[in-house]
Amino acid sequence: MLTEEKVIELLQSVQDPFLHKSLVESGSIREVKIKDGYVGLKLAVAKTGTPEQMQLQQAVVSVLKGAGAESVGLRFETREEAPQAPEPGVPPLLSKNSKTEFIAIASGKGGVGKSTVSVNLAVSLARLGKKVGLIDADIYGFSVPDMMGIQERPKVKGDRIFPVDRFGVKVISMAFFVEDNAPVIWRGPMLGKMLNNFFSEVEWGDLDYMLLDLPPGTGDVALDVHKMLPKCREVIVTTPHATAAFVAARAGSMALKTDHEILGIVENMAYFESKVTGEKEYIFGKGGGERLAEELMVPVLGNIPLGQPEIDENDFAPSVYDSASLIGEHYIQIAKKVIEKTGK
Repeated sequence: MLTEEKVIELLQSVQDPFLHKSLVESGSIREVKIKDGYVGLKLAVAKTGTPEQMQLQQAVVSVLKGAGAESVGLRFETREEAPQAPEPGVPPLLSKNSKTEFIAIASGKGGVGKSTVSVNLAVSLARLGKKVGLIDADIYGFSVPDMMGIQERPKVKGDRIFPVDRFGVKVISMAFFVEDNAPVIWRGPMLGKMLNNFFSEVEWGDLDYMLLDLPPGTGDVALDVHKMLPKCREVIVTTPHATAAFVAARAGSMALKTDHEILGIVENMAYFESKVTGEKEYIFGKGGGERLAEELMVPVLGNIPLGQPEIDENDFAPSVYDSASLIGEHYIQIAKKVIEKTGK
């Protein structure tokens, strides 16, 4: 039975007629769909409607049918520009030619729901049709796989790691590389090395957005991110409580001092709304997000109310909100604002 990995492996033997490299090496494969013996591909070439395209089409169909595909569907698009040679020693994701938008989710302190915001923003961007990666960069307090209900581990082929795909989001976390929820006892340089490995050794593919769930505060990992990703943008998470907003201002100040653009503030746990009366109770106070936004001179992207996601036992993900739910809709609106502000 053909799988996506097998199809890509087979296409290693087929050359792009314009670049004279394999379709995999040239980055020509834009989409792979497999269902009931049917293989659908979207391929990018320098010119469409040419004899070279027809030859390529015949070669691809021949290889895939020879491997057991019952039918093959091909769509071609024009490559916008010829791919540039990668920078020596620089992972493709971090090269100056990369078109991936990096967004770090930061907070001044723990317990404000930063990881919940990271997970649901990533899922919401994917629901809006974007290609999204998520790095659980909270090395000590990794929680993203558990929050998303991820049970499997990344696949390893040769020296490449393939991230786990959940809800259309490609995920990598320290949790995949430790046993039985063991603590990580590392010092700064080791943290930076692991973060670099997440960029250099993981096969991310073509991404619109890469989100990083940072540890709270302004420690080693946050510093490494600022050095490794000079063009990274940030979303700052706080609660309405005055102290949480005060501490979050430190993370915002760090972003500004390292020339990271702050996209805006997400105020989590903004209020509790009764399903019975519809009244709002401001349990943690009111106005912290707005005061922080005013101090940092950025907008408030959203005010997320308190509420537990409905648990689906057949598709378990304890921290992911359904897009049709009230809180899920809040995250969709935040994702739309992020797309608008980044122009992706």
